[in-house]
Amino acid sequence: MPGPSLLDRRLLIVTGKGGVGKSTISAALASVAARRGKRVLVCELNTQERIAPLLGAPPAGSSVREVRPGLSTVVITPHEAMREYGLMVLKFRTIYDAVFENRVVRYFLQVIPSLAELVMLGKVLHEVRAREGGRPRWDLVILDAPATGHAVQLLRVPSALLDTVPAGPLRSDARWMQDLLVDPEVTALSIVTLPEEMPVTEAIELDAQVRGDLGIPRAALFVNAMPALRFDGAEREALLALQGEPSPVGPAAWAAVLQSRRAEQAERYRARARAALDLPTVVVPLLAVAEWGPPAVEQVAALLGREL
Repeated sequence: MPGPSLLDRRLLIVTGKGGVGKSTISAALASVAARRGKRVLVCELNTQERIAPLLGAPPAGSSVREVRPGLSTVVITPHEAMREYGLMVLKFRTIYDAVFENRVVRYFLQVIPSLAELVMLGKVLHEVRAREGGRPRWDLVILDAPATGHAVQLLRVPSALLDTVPAGPLRSDARWMQDLLVDPEVTALSIVTLPEEMPVTEAIELDAQVRGDLGIPRAALFVNAMPALRFDGAEREALLALQGEPSPVGPAAWAAVLQSRRAEQAERYRARARAALDLPTVVVPLLAVAEWGPPAVEQVAALLGREL
């Protein structure tokens, strides 16, 4: 039997090298899912907010807020995540304030290795499990994860705690978090790359870590900003012959040659990524837009809607 499709998971993790457009892909996927009637939450972790502005809405901040029908966003910070975790464990705000807001206690909490990552990831996974009115609060939670190295460190925390901490509440939390992350019916991780050498190399290395160290089910590879192959070899030779012509013909011909070479190089890197990663691949074309914002995201969403 085939497994669930990309948008049928409860948790979709999107990551890749910094600057490859993973926030754009996260926002576009969220838009597609919301238009299909799903209740969607997009989570960002301790970063400058990007998702809500990309969707044409004001920043949502650290409180979950609906930015368009069926689609909400939130930025999760260590302090707010620790506050929620403490209130869930201690039950009473007065006890929480006495313990977690104590200056000395807060200092020691800050120096505990991986605690910030644990509580932020725990907040995301809590939203995946949350229920309201006898049904899940969200049909889909999208984690716009940090760039590759930090994402691996974040997602490795539950298994690392299971290897190191004794029985108790912290180990119990690490257990359900790890079980959820590796459940193929619930979770999937998608990798975003550009058709360039360094992003593709990092994507291949990330995929190896996901399969080996993390054990998180993988879903798809997104090759972002793919330039179009506009000219064949004969056409490019004809353009080369025109480069000595007066402006604007000569400069335009040379620009077309450069675009053609870049597109051919990008195609080689796309082929390398597809050969190394046995994943369904979605190619997102390079868009000629003057400013990157909601209209561009909607173009990407329209393409993903057709592809998915």
